[in-house]
Parts: sequence; structure tokens; C-alpha cells
Amino acid sequence: MHDIGWTHVALTTRDLDRSAEFYERYGGMHRIHERDDPETGGRVAWMTDARRAFVLVIIQLAGDPGRLSGLTHLGVGCESRDHVDAQCERARREGRVVEGPRDSGYPVGYWAFIRDPDGNNLELSFGQEIGTVLASRSE
Repeated sequence: MHDIGWTHVALTTRDLDRSAEFYERYGGMHRIHERDDPETGGRVAWMTDARRAFVLVIIQLAGDPGRLSGLTHLGVGCESRDHVDAQCERARREGRVVEGPRDSGYPVGYWAFIRDPDGNNLELSFGQEIGTVLASRSE
């Protein structure tokens, strides 16, 4: 069986372990694959929440990594508004940049951005009804 459709998003980083720890802590992900890449000379890790065949690929490279900034971001759904609030508070205590939380109503929901160690935005949200919107389109 081969994976078809969306399989991954890749980000570059200066420090793979620091980035992987961030996505473990704030994105609920864990590493399922890690290797040295002889083509780039960097390290690579695949991170997943194990809910679907989709991974975040983190590639450690020398130099300045690109950034998901402004409104560009990765999004993770959370189990409650309280979880979003708790993660934002934790991030603030750690000195991370946090925007929000905000409630944008249906179908966007309650969300906040937390900046990762390389300046990328991770959106934590509750109530983003992507599954509901998708199901309504396929009926």
C-alpha cells in the first residue's frame, strides 16, 4: 500500500533536538524516524501525532532556516479551550512569543500562535471544524 494525498510538511531548523522537543511539547507529536542525510549533511526527523499518515519533517541544516511567519503556520487541533489556554500560559512562562488566544467563531474556532525555536508559527486551536466542513462537501 502506498500513501496517496498529503503526507508531510517539512521545516528546516538549526537544532533538530530543540525543534523536536518543541513539537513534542506543544504539538503532541513524537519522533518515528530519524537519520543523518548524506545529501544535505544534516539530520532529519519525522514527527507525528499518530492520528493519520501525515508527518512533520524537521531538517537540521547550517545557516538561517526559512520561517513560517505572519499568518503562515502549521495547525494542531486541541481537545479543549482550556488546553489551548494552558499551552499558551506554559509558552509565555518559557519566554516564547504567543499571539492570542482568540475566538474567531465557526468554523475557525478558538486559536493561538506559539512561535517555535526557529521563528515558525504553530497554531493551537479548538473548534476548527475541518472534518465537519469536509463531510458537508462530500455529501
